[in-house]
Amino acid sequence: MSTNTANNPSRRSFLGNCATVATLPILASVPVNAFAAGADDTLKVGVIGTGGRGIGAAKNILSAGKDVKIWSVGDIFPDVTEKARKTFNVPKERSFSGFDAYKDVINSGVDIVILTAPPGFRPLHLEAAIEKGLHVFAEKPVAVDPAGVRKVIAVGELAAQKKLSIVAGTQRRHERSYIETMRRVKDGAIGDIVAAQCYWVGGELWHRGRNPEWTDMEYQIRNWLYFTWLSGDHIVEQHVHNIDIINWALGGPPIKAFGMGGRQRRTDAKYGDAWDHFSVEFEYANGVRVQSFCRQANNTNHRVNENLVGTLGTALPSGRIRIKGKDEWRFGGRGRNAYEQEHVDLLNAIRSGKPLNEARAVAESTMTAILGRVSAYTGKEVNYKWLSDASKLDLTPPEYAFGKAPKVEVPIPGSTPLI
Repeated sequence: MSTNTANNPSRRSFLGNCATVATLPILASVPVNAFAAGADDTLKVGVIGTGGRGIGAAKNILSAGKDVKIWSVGDIFPDVTEKARKTFNVPKERSFSGFDAYKDVINSGVDIVILTAPPGFRPLHLEAAIEKGLHVFAEKPVAVDPAGVRKVIAVGELAAQKKLSIVAGTQRRHERSYIETMRRVKDGAIGDIVAAQCYWVGGELWHRGRNPEWTDMEYQIRNWLYFTWLSGDHIVEQHVHNIDIINWALGGPPIKAFGMGGRQRRTDAKYGDAWDHFSVEFEYANGVRVQSFCRQANNTNHRVNENLVGTLGTALPSGRIRIKGKDEWRFGGRGRNAYEQEHVDLLNAIRSGKPLNEARAVAESTMTAILGRVSAYTGKEVNYKWLSDASKLDLTPPEYAFGKAPKVEVPIPGSTPLI
């Protein structure tokens, strides 16, 4: 790249003028590491939500390409921010804490933000980032209620207008084994899909306990997995990965869901309003019915995968196809760690001037998971279009401040209202 300033635009003008860059088709085939020869071309990354997943995602983007720097970090809690600050050697003046830390990170001079705060904050943070003109990596799920999903879809449309990239943490869509298997499925390898199953049946996750100095709000956020307004419950927070693969295979979200579940192990109040198991039947427009199972319980058998049943055979989207009377096909290649590959794809999209926008796909998969949860919580069969267009469910608290927290009410089918 020329060092002549007349011919070498600044990093900001390069990133912002995607229409100009897009006129250079040769860039699309150049690997990430070939870009940013000069210090001025370094992509500055801000991390919003610096817990375990935030630090992990930051390390992933650093591994994904050269000339990438963690520029700013922010979290609600000062101790969590400080850990990330030390991990990535970020100056104190670019390290922020509090409920408004996301604003400070967004305004710190970054080009990309990583959004890894609890999912209940995702629509708010995503909207602020896109309005600022930043590219985004948004961890899944992207919302916890229909109101949040609607906002994400609208923000995704704004990002398209601004030619900004939004890459989601549904990393299976960036994994070679999944991509190659799904290509074969889309090409008709197993015939027409007539049924499917998806599972995230695993063990229990962490619980941080309670410090007597914490307010109720701090307790809930530090243990966010167990409060629906923050996590969406584990069918949304975790099982969305598998549900996303089903939507990918079937070309979009379902038309309705009929679910059930409950709390067999999470009977202690410390687990908030979260359930520990769900079973949902999703029905898609072509009549295909999908069985979805998720559970978090120790000392049980585990299963985390997806299965597609076609008129000619079956497929595990992770890399196996079986056709009656033919040899089984298995993915035999090697691919990059998908947690890194999604960031490689984001950096390539930015530097090639060809935006990658996954907002709608991850929003629809998030809404599908919410659909299953709402059906199970209420005991009602629920229509996707109604939930998407008409539901008034909005779990946003009255204010973001330490002190009182949203009231905890464990859902009871037949009593929990459908709103």
